Amino acid sequence: MNRWMPWAWGAVVGLLYSLVSVLSWRRLTVNSWDNAIFEQAVKAYSRFEAPIVPVKGPGYNILGDHFSPIDALLAPAYWLFPYGQTLLVAQGLLIGLSVVPVTRLAVDRLGARVGWTIAVMYGLAFGFGNAVVADFHEVAFAVPILAMAGVAFVEQRYAAVVWWSLPLLLVKEDMGVTVAAVGVALWLVGERRRGLILAIVGAVALVLVVWVVIPAFNTGGGYDYTGNLGGEVGMWETLTTEADRKLLTLLLTFGVTGFAALWSPWAVVAAPTFLWRFLGDVEYYWGTDWHYSIVIMPIVFVAMIDAIGRRPRLEWPGVVLGAAVGGYLLAGGPVVKLLEPETWEASPRREAMQEAIGTIPEDAVVETDIAVLKYLTGSHDDAYWIGTIGDVVPDYIIFDRQLTQTDPVQHGAEHGASYEIVFDRDNYVVARKVG
Repeated sequence: MNRWMPWAWGAVVGLLYSLVSVLSWRRLTVNSWDNAIFEQAVKAYSRFEAPIVPVKGPGYNILGDHFSPIDALLAPAYWLFPYGQTLLVAQGLLIGLSVVPVTRLAVDRLGARVGWTIAVMYGLAFGFGNAVVADFHEVAFAVPILAMAGVAFVEQRYAAVVWWSLPLLLVKEDMGVTVAAVGVALWLVGERRRGLILAIVGAVALVLVVWVVIPAFNTGGGYDYTGNLGGEVGMWETLTTEADRKLLTLLLTFGVTGFAALWSPWAVVAAPTFLWRFLGDVEYYWGTDWHYSIVIMPIVFVAMIDAIGRRPRLEWPGVVLGAAVGGYLLAGGPVVKLLEPETWEASPRREAMQEAIGTIPEDAVVETDIAVLKYLTGSHDDAYWIGTIGDVVPDYIIFDRQLTQTDPVQHGAEHGASYEIVFDRDNYVVARKVG
């Protein structure tokens, strides 16, 4: 195998997912507020400042929400390209980077025909497409790390498994359980000492981060997501709520590997992510949409390669069924939609939104809704969301009437100030504080 071919496929995958994200940005697609949150954090890191995120609230330190200091690695890219799209491209490239070790492992262990088939299946996996549609999230960093740890596991380089797993603790607090699960996988293949130590490190890290580190940065002195587990009805009731939907998520996730992944001990690493998702009382966790499956993809595909290498009889059932399930999920997905002309068209309202934002001085305090938020945070440091602005009195209010029907002048009066309309076009309206 030409050693550059995996890099070429990784570059293609990175480009595809970057395009999906950037074109969605041009179409003014309203996804969530997350890209704005992460851009404010990365912008602060790029200035060597604490990651204060006004979108979450006045003076809100993002480390008091989720423990993701690894986001600081994006600071150099943000120095060069200080735009929200930088995070989207970075996410695509991180996914593409993970393709390289997975492709090499697949081809080296299973041969060119089967190996490259799995490499294509991995690069186009549903967990990646659905994640990039939902804009940037910090868990994208876990994808190449888990890929490298998994490859080392299959190649029986167990010390490397440990060292590749440890950076996951900087990605997000729940990764502590994933690291512990890597320890369990090592235990299952006879690496008892390393497995036990890593499991303990992951569990201790989780406890320290959730009950000590995050509360230290959190304005309420606690961890805001503890109540998600079980919600108000309890663990069992939450786990069994919409059980058919959760079962379908499991079937599709392992189905893209033709269920071959289940024959590898590495598959146990996916268990913690499924557990907290299905025990959480947030219904977005339960399906295959959004970004919640992105970290599962490198785990199940590496497990698939491992299982087929151990049991060659799984090769064609796994590949044929996996390709069928993956192809079904790919059809109509964001990558396939790149073939549609309208995907490449910018929103006809884009110019109006840019003009509306241009009426607001960069040093102004601004309140806005989710439709405008991620387009505002790059140029305006003090950008707040309407739902978390608290007692801050904004200098300007900008709404997209297609999403927010509230009159900005009347809304401004709730802040105890008077406002006047200074821009109104294509349903974008800007109000300026008087006096």
